[in-house]
Amino acid sequence: MSEQWSYLVTNDELEELFRKYCTDFTTLARQGRYGPIEGRDKEVDETILILLQKGRKNAVLLAPAGVGKTAMVVALAQRIVAEDVPDYLKDARLLEVDLARMAAGTNGPADFQERFIPLCKGVAERYHNPENPRMIIFLDEIHQIMPNCEGSAYKGLSDVMKPYLTAGDLMVIGATTLDEFRLYVATDPALDRRFQKVFLKVPNTLETYNILKSLRPGFESHHGVKMSNVLLLLIVHLTNEHMRKRNQPDKSIITMDSSMAHYVKENGKDGEVSLESVYYMVGRETGLNKQALHDEKKLQRVIQEVAEMEGNAIITDI
Repeated sequence: MSEQWSYLVTNDELEELFRKYCTDFTTLARQGRYGPIEGRDKEVDETILILLQKGRKNAVLLAPAGVGKTAMVVALAQRIVAEDVPDYLKDARLLEVDLARMAAGTNGPADFQERFIPLCKGVAERYHNPENPRMIIFLDEIHQIMPNCEGSAYKGLSDVMKPYLTAGDLMVIGATTLDEFRLYVATDPALDRRFQKVFLKVPNTLETYNILKSLRPGFESHHGVKMSNVLLLLIVHLTNEHMRKRNQPDKSIITMDSSMAHYVKENGKDGEVSLESVYYMVGRETGLNKQALHDEKKLQRVIQEVAEMEGNAIITDI
């Protein structure tokens, strides 16, 4: 005789909470809404290993802003959809709780927690039913739920989650910077113990170039233009040199997108993005004169570098 499961939060109620306050990464991945995620296989594998464990099955992704913490979670969702995960995670749902959306229209912490607690309880009480797919909660900027995070509308939420984490009824992936983790989360030893750390390094020049190449088809389709490998690598070098306070790959992705947009604005679709559009957008972001950004020797080095990386004897187009 199979065990009967009765839930305090009904399936309909839980799905309504998901609809209102969550982004279902696995559903969106199944719909093909995300581009390919390059260069995060190691971190995804580490996270899968953590999720498979019985005890400390919660992961926190640690990296500076712009390095791609959310993109790594998307990569995990794509793995789940592709069934490239162990059986335990087959058909799992990966849901980002949008705390800002959940807090909208509330009058204080009590109102906010009235929305969060049923979602948390609904996920937790389904964990031990083997017929249910795993439900993995993703919390970006997880340090904001800590009681000591002054100014956060979500502070103290960790105290709501802690009993479920202690009982092992939740699978949570958090994301924040290392400094914010040390400042807010690590000061609570009980919560710190519940999370295993996954460090995401800033991609180097080659890795960023490959990330841009993997994302390029989606951006080209959106804008209706083409962009050469030379311009992709030039963007990486220019952003490395002139946008030092921001991190890869975010700053290069943004520059690739905006350069395509500038070219379309000036020339329309069905063309190939020009050097001028790249220089214009880098100059716009940095305050530098676009003419001052052009260095013919540097450009020739980039052309040669691409030729070597792509195995071409010579490249004449940019």
